[in-house]
Amino acid sequence: MSDNEMMDKEEIFSKVLRAGRRTYFFDVRATKAGDYYLTVTESKKFTNDDGSFHYKKHKIYLYKEDFVGFTEILNEMTQFIVEEKGEEVISERHQKDFQKSYEKETTQDVEKQEQVAVSTESFTDVSFDDI
Repeated sequence: MSDNEMMDKEEIFSKVLRAGRRTYFFDVRATKAGDYYLTVTESKKFTNDDGSFHYKKHKIYLYKEDFVGFTEILNEMTQFIVEEKGEEVISERHQKDFQKSYEKETTQDVEKQEQVAVSTESFTDVSFDDI
């Protein structure tokens, strides 16, 4: 039996979560003994300098004897994060209007310069030769 046939045979149930550049695959698989376990794979897309792309994958295997402990800790950690920081995403990659502190300073400097330019435009040119 080829590796592909073996992969098809042991995959029992799958779900996919697409999240921007990342995709999470949840796959129930069967052991040789016929028991089930879960694999969670994170696949992340990267672009090369030449425009082509590649994926990096990370996988964890979760067995039935670890389900209860894993679920308890995962729930505790996610609840902690939501309680501490809320559900709003605050990373610079996810916020369209996010500005780093130095970008804010630069923007504020430009705005001040524009205000000065506008206020100096309201002056009348006076030639002191006429006085």
